[in-house]
Amino acid sequence: MRIFVAGATGLIGRRLAGLLVAEGHHVVGLTRSPERAAWLRALGAVPAVADAHDRAAVMKEVANAAPDVVVHQLTDLSVGDPRANAALRKAGTRNLVDAAMAAHVPRMVAQSIAWAYEPGAAPACEQTPLDLHAPEPRQTTVSGVAALEAAVAEMPEWVVLRYGLLYGPGTWYARYGLYAREAHAGQLGADDNVTSFLHVEDAAEAAAQALSWPSGTVNVCDDEPAPAREWVPAFCRSVGAPPPAEAPPGPRNGWARGADNRHARADLRWQPRHPSWREGFAHL
Repeated sequence: MRIFVAGATGLIGRRLAGLLVAEGHHVVGLTRSPERAAWLRALGAVPAVADAHDRAAVMKEVANAAPDVVVHQLTDLSVGDPRANAALRKAGTRNLVDAAMAAHVPRMVAQSIAWAYEPGAAPACEQTPLDLHAPEPRQTTVSGVAALEAAVAEMPEWVVLRYGLLYGPGTWYARYGLYAREAHAGQLGADDNVTSFLHVEDAAEAAAQALSWPSGTVNVCDDEPAPAREWVPAFCRSVGAPPPAEAPPGPRNGWARGADNRHARADLRWQPRHPSWREGFAHL
């Protein structure tokens, strides 16, 4: 299969590109960094260098690749600016979808997130509406997600992967990542807000499997949504940080509810290597 991976040198994209090459696919990897083109060639992929915001360049690279499927793993999180990431989700996705449709690509698999759902009591399933009326600054993130998902759904065939919060090598939740540093500084709060996690390796493998999944949205997260009161102490232990200060009991943010992965597990037969953050954190 001919596969165009947008964001091929990013956190998930580089793992995914390697998986796809190993499976014998012809992979064209889009990166905005000319310096990373050599890495893609060494991997066995064909580099395509362009900025996703450059509409003409994206149209050209997708047309030249003539892929059977486009995999969208574009993010802009290098400096942790949600506005930049939302802008890429809107403009970059629009460019990528238009390029795919102009090149008569039948299918797209795209990265989204599993914490953009509206407030509720239980972990959210795929039918739960997005939190479209959230106040700022959350509104910036949710509106970017909504624009991305709506654009991708214009494709003849499409899968939107709503990933849980990523942890593992290279992420912010790694042994020496951003939140490990915050844990050592005593800045991680152990409150009642619920999170669904996902190991970065499971994220890449899910994207590879989604090449054959039916169209729709899929929560791709581990089996155990958990309040920070449970996972923060475990994370601190895993990175050698002191125990966190426990917040007094109180209402959680309504949207901090976690996500339900039963559709991926039961209907699509997805099996994460790391079914719980408890096991995953222990190996950080």
